[in-house]
Amino acid sequence: MKLRYFILLLLLAACHPKEKVDLVVHHAVIYTADSLFTVAEAMAVKDGKIYAVGTNDFIRRYDADTVIDAKGAAVYPGFNDAHAHFAGYATSLLQVDLTGTKSWDEVLERTKAFAATHPFAWVLGRGWDQNNWPVKAFPDKVRLDSLFPTTPVFLARVDGHAAIVNQAALSTAGVKAGYTLTGGTVETRNGQLTGILVDNAVSLVGRKIPEPSLQEAAAALMAAQANCLAAGLTSITDCGLSRDAVHLLDTLQQTGKLQLRLNIMLSDNEENIRWLIKNGPVIKDRLQVRAIKFYGDGALGSRGACLLRDYTDKHGWKGFLLKDPKYFAEKAALLAGTNIQMCTHAIGDSANREILRVYAAVLKGKNDKRWRIEHAQVIDSADFRYFGENNIVPSVQPTHATSDMHWAKDRLGEQRIRYAYAYKQLLDQNGWIPLGTDFPVEHIDPLLTFYAAVVRKDVEGAPGGGFQRENALTREETLRGMTIWPARASFEEQRKGSLEPGKVADFVMLDQDIMKVPENRILSLKVRATFIGGKMLYKGKF
Repeated sequence: MKLRYFILLLLLAACHPKEKVDLVVHHAVIYTADSLFTVAEAMAVKDGKIYAVGTNDFIRRYDADTVIDAKGAAVYPGFNDAHAHFAGYATSLLQVDLTGTKSWDEVLERTKAFAATHPFAWVLGRGWDQNNWPVKAFPDKVRLDSLFPTTPVFLARVDGHAAIVNQAALSTAGVKAGYTLTGGTVETRNGQLTGILVDNAVSLVGRKIPEPSLQEAAAALMAAQANCLAAGLTSITDCGLSRDAVHLLDTLQQTGKLQLRLNIMLSDNEENIRWLIKNGPVIKDRLQVRAIKFYGDGALGSRGACLLRDYTDKHGWKGFLLKDPKYFAEKAALLAGTNIQMCTHAIGDSANREILRVYAAVLKGKNDKRWRIEHAQVIDSADFRYFGENNIVPSVQPTHATSDMHWAKDRLGEQRIRYAYAYKQLLDQNGWIPLGTDFPVEHIDPLLTFYAAVVRKDVEGAPGGGFQRENALTREETLRGMTIWPARASFEEQRKGSLEPGKVADFVMLDQDIMKVPENRILSLKVRATFIGGKMLYKGKF
């Protein structure tokens, strides 16, 4: 009898062969990031998309050429950086890296060493931050001129909103003492140029820098992609590009070299705006262009952020808007009748108030246009309501809080700092908030984003209790902010951002579960593998 029963089972199994898929992942802890925040054990992938998700037993019904036993490893939707500068990061790989420098002396040493091995027509660098030096004032160009009397040098501050250049660069651009412009400062001291350029003044010299060759640019983009994949990034919103840059990215994607999914904001010049309005959004499998990036003010670190009241550490100075308020109002009215997103950089409470009111005037309440404020860094307590009343999306970067916290109070004072980097308050307005890094302003690592959002400490573990911990996000909120909410912020939540059947199979596997490890171990986690469209594009240690 038992033999007959066994034979019957074999016959039934033969009548119902396993369904063929491309990839099976089993014995994992899979955070789907769906509406219920379901955690599964296994999933099947077919034709680049999630085909099924469930228990290990359920997924056994599928047969695949590639089967991965995760051995208990954690799997998440591919990390999506909601605000970064991917093309700019690639360019920075051709320059001297000045991040983490502890003094002006170290900046000069690194620059001199780089120039000795990279005989370019210009010496370029980025990443210095005077707030991390013993003397927290801007440097001057005297020693830079001595080291580089004839070769133009352009060294951008970490946020890109200020730069120090030498006399050769200033002469090439025709910049002289006394030069004035709207939304920027050409710094002088005793009537002499110091070499410091702030906000709009940066472009006076920056536009004279020769572009890298197509071969150099393409190679840099490939190197940048490799670094992103190693960090678990599968999607990135690149904020503020030219159409030429978009064309190069599109070409690399069409040839199959560039696999990352990119949501691109065009910079707000008139040509870009007219072109996007005329042609409408570009929607492709791995590339989307449906937004214009505007620039409200500068950065807090260089005192270019526009504040309602004086800087606490610089009386008589409030910063400035980069353009007349009428400009933003005109563009908002123009875009209101389109399906193009308006996305505006706003750091200071005055800039945020100005842009929020401009948005509110044309959005007129609840809507699904998903217009964004990029950074939303300092908000007056009376202005948070604009986000919720008009469904305005605050796009924030948690590591800005932990990078700036050591000096931000000096800029803002006791009262205003309470409403800065207020991610929980911003989340409460709409119930969702996309998270990014702003790399290369910050490091590309998404684990740093997670740590800063949840723990509100820097990599050294300071401060002990966390910076304004009342505005920390939960681990679930943070994971959503790195996956499904950035997808929603770019109108892509129906095709990516969670591991659900029918969505693209973009996912990352970590060696430990970021949702459960102790806080002090978050930054020690390692990426085991990164997949885009069901293909493993990065493999770490298994």
